[in-house]
This record gives sequence, structure tokens and C-alpha cells, in this order.
Amino acid sequence: MTTGTPRTLAEELRTRTDSGLIGLLRARPDLLNPVPGDVTQLATRAGTRASVVRAVERLDRFALQTAEALAVAPDPCPYGTLGALMGGDAGDPAVAAELPRAVAELRAQALVWGPDERLRLVRTARELLTPSAAHPSPTGLGPSVAEATAGMSPGRLQEIISTAGLPTTHDPVTAVAALTALFSDRARMAALLDTAPAESVAVLDKLLWGPPYGGVTDRPAPHLQWLLDRGLLIPAGGRNVVLPREAALHLRAGRAHRTPEPLPPALVPATERDPQLVDNAAASQAFTALATVEELLKEWDLGGPPVLRAGGMSVRDLKRTAAALDTTEQLAAFWLELSYGAGLIAPDGEADERFAATPAAEEWLQLPDRERWAVLAAAWLPATRTPGVVGTADAKGRALAALGPHLDRSPAPEVRRRALTLLADLPPGTSVPATAVLTRLRWERPLRGAGVVTGPAAAAVGEGSPSTPSLAGSPSAPADDLRSRLAQWALAEAELLGVTGRGALSTHGRALIATTSEAGVPTPAETDTAATHAAALLAPLLPEPLDHVLLQADLTAVAPGPLHRPLAEALGVLADIESKGGATVYRFTPASVRRALDAGRSAAELREFLSTHSRTPVPQPLAYLIDDVARKHGQLRIGAAAAYVRCDDDALLSEILADRRAAPLRLRRLAPTVLAAQTAPDELLEGLRAMGYAPAAESAAGDVLIARADSYRTAPRTAPTPVPDGPPSPDRTLLEAAVRAIRAGDLAATAERKPVHAPAQAPAPGAFPRTTSAETLATMQAAVLTNSAVWIGYVNADGAASQRVIAPVRVEGGFVTAYDHTSDEVRTYPLHRITGVAELADDSV
Repeated sequence: MTTGTPRTLAEELRTRTDSGLIGLLRARPDLLNPVPGDVTQLATRAGTRASVVRAVERLDRFALQTAEALAVAPDPCPYGTLGALMGGDAGDPAVAAELPRAVAELRAQALVWGPDERLRLVRTARELLTPSAAHPSPTGLGPSVAEATAGMSPGRLQEIISTAGLPTTHDPVTAVAALTALFSDRARMAALLDTAPAESVAVLDKLLWGPPYGGVTDRPAPHLQWLLDRGLLIPAGGRNVVLPREAALHLRAGRAHRTPEPLPPALVPATERDPQLVDNAAASQAFTALATVEELLKEWDLGGPPVLRAGGMSVRDLKRTAAALDTTEQLAAFWLELSYGAGLIAPDGEADERFAATPAAEEWLQLPDRERWAVLAAAWLPATRTPGVVGTADAKGRALAALGPHLDRSPAPEVRRRALTLLADLPPGTSVPATAVLTRLRWERPLRGAGVVTGPAAAAVGEGSPSTPSLAGSPSAPADDLRSRLAQWALAEAELLGVTGRGALSTHGRALIATTSEAGVPTPAETDTAATHAAALLAPLLPEPLDHVLLQADLTAVAPGPLHRPLAEALGVLADIESKGGATVYRFTPASVRRALDAGRSAAELREFLSTHSRTPVPQPLAYLIDDVARKHGQLRIGAAAAYVRCDDDALLSEILADRRAAPLRLRRLAPTVLAAQTAPDELLEGLRAMGYAPAAESAAGDVLIARADSYRTAPRTAPTPVPDGPPSPDRTLLEAAVRAIRAGDLAATAERKPVHAPAQAPAPGAFPRTTSAETLATMQAAVLTNSAVWIGYVNADGAASQRVIAPVRVEGGFVTAYDHTSDEVRTYPLHRITGVAELADDSV
């Protein structure tokens, strides 16, 4: 165990408790893949660029500002110096109160290590955040005097310090130190600036908060020359000059950031409503969501639009779907993606591929309303497919299609859950503007989703560019960055799905996002359980389905509320929906009655169905309509000749032949009661119906064919799997096992060993032991007798070498059975794969 001040990150990690290491691995799960062999490997991996970038992306605004201040502070940096950089010379009580939390967070994530008097930013994070000419710091600060004057001639340095009123020195190092001390001394620096021309002070004010670079001509103006002669501007290559960091900090009164943001923005203004009204509004929208998805499935009963060669559906088909659902194209894309994510629609996989409902859709339609809503909610919450990007261009400039590829946005589930959690933190029934939620999210993850940590420059710059860095300290992600757009879509989708009502989170919405996971990311099973619980809370708020309608004399029927599904399906075949809303209006037409007859119903069955399910008598006009259509239905029979028309009334066939509208059908008489046609049977059927007749299709045996509305379904399909945003969050069991393995591996790497022959031959810490086969066998046998642990080097069947601490239990047949402290289990090792063995010192285990 390391004592005293740690010299490296690995040494500090060794001093952490198991709970501290678990916190690190939970905050940075990428460190677990694979599990580090020891603490040194853990520290090395924690310092890699990819891992550090990911950790920096997840810092909140104030923690990021603290890391940025450490990047421009001396290394190592005392806590007091850091506090002065964050709060300025005058101090800031809010900054002073929150700074310990920010430092603790950076330390917990292994981005900062060392005691308070020697805080160190890990090297990779310093490289990302330290200002340079190519990659300015989000603080707006430039290089230090020492960095800016590197390469300057000693004579020029002496001229600068002399002009600044300092005594000349004998070497450049002391000259730089003297100039740095001048710029860092508030009193002397103030006296120097008191002698500056007003134009010179104006130039410094322009460079004060960044960018610190400017351009000059070959013959600078006098006020610029005054600054150059005193080192307040230092040449930075070509015609560029830079304001040194120490001088800028004096002008800023010691502050690294123009506006430190220690506290998250408040969620204001808040609007309070009766929670019951919010729940009722959410339940109403939830019912509308179920009706919309059901309408989509009904629209695609006979098969949906074709699948594009590149995947997805065309813009024209999206417009048609939107018109059928009576909504916008963007909302239609949401309902399509929601149904696809729930496994209700999918491509059919045929040669001429098209979309269609799946067998799971049939099961979904038979479920109670609350369970159907639970299926949709459980699919929506963890979904990474993002309908909001439909219609935008991909990296190659091609428009993204609904139900197509490249719609996954991995941060979507995290943003969606966090946005809802912020609403859950408010009192029940309380709503806030979406802009307030977006502002809070941008404070919590200022870099996440803004596309700013994709390369060396972006990692240090923030939202600006080398030529136009932010002038307001730490960057604020633009309002149209990915994370903000995801949050906007999440709030809108939650309202559409009935998770929220009037902008406030409903009671069942709170249950939906509840989780018992320590990492805050529930498993699929936990999501399903939460959705089921939420649906149980929603159920009493949903309208009860009705078993009756009200028939009107104008050939309409009014459903005063939602109907039982069998009644709604039967009525949907017999009549056309004329309007929707609180009450649905159905209209009976000859075509709709004929559709019911085609489905196998007789006129008597239709009249009985209506009288059974109507609270009013069947109007006489409706009864006449049914009888009239039924009397004509089936007089004509359509078959395949290419097609033929058969009718016992030859006069009716003569009438058809004489009709000019029948010319495109190319009919001819084969017999007094049979006409042949050179068109397909379905085209002949539609053609005669368009002429006002009511033919029926028949099979090869002469039977009337019954058409089913739900006759086409895909093969069983699996719903799309969300694309994870990095490695999954580990559970407590995995974290504890990983820490045990790291501790055991560290013990094997650092434990004190007894020499095998002489002290000079003792293996160095971290080196693999080397012994002969006879020495290995003898040491193992002795360890079994003394019940002691030993340190071994081992090469597995794949050739991977490792070192382990084991307690041998039995040695026989060329194998040693031992308790492995590294993996915390009993294992058997072939002796020929053990490179060597060494006894541990008495106090090592």
C-alpha cells in the first residue's frame, strides 16, 4: 500500500476504497472492457485519449469550467490557486461553495488526482483543454509568458523587461520569470497600465476574453508598439500577436471564465395545474395514440407501401400515410417509427418487398387498452431510432427516409429519460417551458451531443473555431445541437404518447421512468415492469369501450365513445368513417354495404347486427339500402378466363355489352349467360362496379370468394434493437467482481516476494518469475503443506501471459489445484504452463 503523497494516478487509485473504484467504473464503464488486470492497467486506460474525451463529454458546465481552469493553472495547482481562478480576486460565494463538489467529481472520475495542495489534471485532459494557437481554450486565455516567448532572442527579452521597468538579467530564464512576476503582481501591473495610452488599453480590452490573438502590420501603430515593447503583446508567428495569459488574468481580476456557472439553471417559469387535469389530458392523448396506431395498422391491412432499394419508404408514401392518418408528415414518421419499434410493422421480406403489419400486431390489437399503451411506452422509452431526423440529409447529402437505415441516435434514450426526470423533480401537475428544460440539459452536458469532441481541435475549443472561439468563457452548445433537438423531440413525443399532459408529467408518466437501478439506466425487464405499472395507473382514466351505436335516419351511425374492438371492426367493414373525435360518425353507402356482403355477411345478418348493437331502431332508409344492394349483389360472377362474367340473366349481359363504358374491358359473349374478358379478374371486378353493377368474385368451383380485410401479414419479425451509446452500464455484481479482480491482480503485481536462490535473483516488482520445473514443483508442494499463497507466472492456451496469486490445495498428475485470488475462484493449472513461482513475503497476503 502506497503511503504519503501519491506520485502517479495509479498510486492514488491504490489508496481508494472499493466503493471509490466502483464509483469510477460506474461513471466510466468503458474502463471495464476488458477488466483491467491491475490498478496500473486501470490508470493507464483511464488516461487514454478516447476514454478521457468520453469522460470530459459527461461533465456538467461547472465541472468542465473547473477542468478548463486547471488546464491554464500551474501544474500542480494548489486548491487556493484554483479557487482564485474560478472566483477572481473579489471571490464568489457560490463558486466557493460549489468548487469542492466539482473537484470531487473530477477526482472521482480520475480526471484529477493528488491532494488539495497539489492538484493535477491528467495529462491527456490537459492536452485537450490547454490553449494553443491552433486550439484556443474555451476560457479565451492564451499561452503563458514562458510559452509565448519560447524561441525569442535573449536580446529581445532583455529589451522587453528593460522597457517594462525591470532590471536586466543574465539569461532568458530569469528574464521570463521576472516578466511573469510583473504580470502576476496586481499592484505593479496596475501601475504599468496606468502609463498606457488609451488606445493600447482599448486593444487589450478587445483581446481580454478571447480570442487572445490579433494581427499587426510590419510597422505597428505607436499604441501597438507600446504593448509590444513591454511584452503585453508577444509575436506569435507571421504578423500575429498574442496576449499572454498572466496579463489577461490581471485584466480579468484573476478570473479564468467571464461567467462561472456553479449552479444549474432553475426550471422557471413554472405553471401549476391540478394533477388530476394533467392526468386526464395525458390519458386522452394516450387513447388518441392507441387509435392512431390502430388506424395505421388498419390502413396497412392488405399490405403497406413498397420498401425502397436503400431501405425505408418513399416521400410520396409518407405523404399518403400522413393523409390517411390526418396528420403531418413529421408526426406520421413518429407513429410509423413507434409502431416499427414496438414490432407491429416490418418489411415482409419478399422479392418485391413492402411493409406490412406483423403477427405481433394481431396480438396487440386484442389486448386491453392499458396493455396496448404499455407496449408502446416500453418501446418508446429506450428507442434510439429518431423520427425527428426523417427528411434531413445524411453525411452523403441523401434524405433520410422513414423506417429506413441511419435513423439511430445513440444519446436519445439518455436525453429522453433525463428530460422526463427533470419534469418528475417538479411538484405534481407543474409544467415549465421547453426552453427551461433545454437550458438545464445544456448545463448538465455542455459538450455532449454538440459534436465538439471529435478531434484534437474540437476537444479543446468547445463550440467555436480557432478563429472565432467563444467570448463568454465556457461554451454553450448551440440551440440546434443534437442533444437539444433530441430533448425537444422527446418532450413533443411524450405529449403525443400521453406520458405528459399539458406539458406536465402525469402520474403514470412518473411510474414509467421510475427505476431501481443504481446506474439510473434500467434493464429491458425493468422497463417492461415500469410500463406495466404505469399502464395500471392509466387504466382508470381511459374511457370504457361501448357496445352500442346510435343509428340515424340520414344513413349514419354515431358511436358516442370508443367501441369494443369486435364491434368497431364489424362496423368499419359495413360503414365508412366520416369523422372522428369524442364521437365517431359512420356513414353507410352502397359501396360499404357491398364490402360487408363481400366479407360473407348476408342481408339478414347485417340487419340483425345493426338491431342488436343500436340503441335506436334501424331506420327504414338503411334497411332499404341493405336490401337493395343485397338483391343485386352476386348476380354477376367474375372468374379467370383471362376473366369471365357469368349471369343467369342474359338480358343483363346484353346491357353490359351495349354499354360504351365497357369498351376498355374488351368483353365478348361466349354463351347466352357468359361473357369473356381480356382483363384480369380484379380489374374486371372494379370496372363493372365503376359502371354501377354489383358483381361478386367466384372461385374455380363457382363459389363466391369472401374477402378478408386482414389477409396479409409478414412472417414473425423481431423489433429493432436500440443502438447503445457506448458500453452498457454495469450492475453492482459486475462492478464488485471487477474490483476484486483488479485488487487481486494488483496484489500479484506489487506483492513483495521471497528470493528463489539469492537476494540478487529475486524478481523485480511487475516482472514474471522464472524457475525450473523442479523448483516450481517443489515450491508448490511446500505451499500445499504450509497452506500459504505463492506468486506465479502463467501462460494460457492462447499464449496470453499473466501473473497471479494462488493458494495451492493439491498437486498431482502434472496439475496444481489452487484458490486463485485474482479471479476469486478455485482453478486447476497445468504445471508446464507455469513460467515460475515465488513465495510471498509473510505480510503480503
